[in-house]
Amino acid sequence: MEQTTEQRKPTEQRQEAADSAPALNGVLPGLKRSEAGSLMESWREERTRSLEDNEMSLPSLAAAYSTILRGLGEDPHRQGLLKTPWRAATAMQFFTKGYQEKIVDVLNDAIFDEDHDEMVIVKDIDMFSMCEHHLVPIFGRVHIGYLPNKRVLGLSKLARIVEIYSRRLQVQERLTKQIAVAITEALQPSGVGVVVEATHMCMVMRGVQKMNSKTVTSTMLGVFREDPKTRDEFLTLIRT
Repeated sequence: MEQTTEQRKPTEQRQEAADSAPALNGVLPGLKRSEAGSLMESWREERTRSLEDNEMSLPSLAAAYSTILRGLGEDPHRQGLLKTPWRAATAMQFFTKGYQEKIVDVLNDAIFDEDHDEMVIVKDIDMFSMCEHHLVPIFGRVHIGYLPNKRVLGLSKLARIVEIYSRRLQVQERLTKQIAVAITEALQPSGVGVVVEATHMCMVMRGVQKMNSKTVTSTMLGVFREDPKTRDEFLTLIRT
């Protein structure tokens, strides 16, 4: 007897949805061609900040922090602030160390051929970033899921992708999409889902000053966007 859609296994239903989606060397559902081009090209061609760049820029960064202290009405030469400009400059370089790494280097030798067609999820990945509008922290958690298409990625590399893109000046919406696009470009899976939950100190320490506010963003590509059952499975699993 022929099976109905409801009687088929979830894997078979997902495969049908994946087969009906556009080819991944084109553009996944949920990703505009212009966005795919700009983000994916930067994924491979982006310029990184070297350790030599850090050393060369440190004096000018420290001088800039001295200027900020004076502008705040402080005396950069008093005892408690003597080393603050250098400490702050070094800290800012660490906060933005994602500019020193390339995704392509991190993923090297970590993509494996594997005949696995069930969802892979890594959730509750700690994330720290810097708001590009106010230069204050953003922190929270990232949940990533993808449906493999004959290739899988070393699990720790998903967290490394988060670390590289979050340790830059960011807006949460762009961060979410960059993570999803990087995984898509690296693996060409049937679909990718990324959810980011974060607290923005620019909303907590200033402005509206809402202590308990959280911002949630998501990017769903491929079968995660096209198939409601796949998307619901992902969203349910990251909440359990």
